[in-house]
Amino acid sequence: MTALLTTNLGSTPLLGRGKVRDLYAIGDNLLLVATDRISAFDHVLATGIPGKGKILTQISLFWFDFLADIVPNHLITANVAEFPPALHPYADQLEGRSMLVKRAKMFPLECVARGFLAGSGWKEYQISHSVCGIPLPPGLKDGSRLPEPVFTPATKSQDGSHDENISFEATQKIAGPDVADELRRLTLAIYRKASAHAESCGLILADTKFEFGLVNNTIVLADEVITPDSSRFWESSEWKPGGPQPSFDKQFVRDYLESIHWNKQAPAPALPDDVVERTLAKYLEAFRRLTGRELHLAQ
Repeated sequence: MTALLTTNLGSTPLLGRGKVRDLYAIGDNLLLVATDRISAFDHVLATGIPGKGKILTQISLFWFDFLADIVPNHLITANVAEFPPALHPYADQLEGRSMLVKRAKMFPLECVARGFLAGSGWKEYQISHSVCGIPLPPGLKDGSRLPEPVFTPATKSQDGSHDENISFEATQKIAGPDVADELRRLTLAIYRKASAHAESCGLILADTKFEFGLVNNTIVLADEVITPDSSRFWESSEWKPGGPQPSFDKQFVRDYLESIHWNKQAPAPALPDDVVERTLAKYLEAFRRLTGRELHLAQ
């Protein structure tokens, strides 16, 4: 199976390429196509993970349905046969990895929910015993479960590099007090339901980030949802606070890049086959565990 690194949909207007997704304009709507690109340390690597885009899309579709009782979403259809006829000739690029969605006016925020202390949250806690201005009790370790989930928003960087954690007060200034309150409520409600489901599958959803927008003045959940690219999943049976936890995302990729002492400057290196295969297997396992289904990728 070959990794799809770049899509080409002929005369369909391309709006941009992110680290993973290609975005096209389809009349008043948008087409999101998840490629097999993979990034690490803010760089897209030379090697893709074959099928990764399909796995991410199918996980998002599962969550959109699972969370529909909490918040509406921007999905119109993920069935290529229901896409406009002009897209049908490109079905081989779109099948399983694309979503036709409503165009939303996006909030310039990453809405992050944390149930455990890790990553930038752990770094901040060591300095201030707080995360995004939220005081936390002393004595927590890297990987500790928080007393209750917290909303720790971030601003989206314009150049695609690191997002910056901000306080809730700063969120209120960006979105307005009422909208900020609702984004916090939705973020934590989604996290609680999703993390309970993940724990029933033997997984810990340590933290995750959401993007919301407005469609007809209604807040909707958009982009991708609770995938290994936007979330930190841990194995429940192996969870042991006191250090980094084995995760269901790009751990093999990051470990390899650290082992070769890459300077984290462009151009990003290629990945050996075994790292690609182990990473793909981890993404597939996350899909199986969360959805209870098998995903058969074309060879």
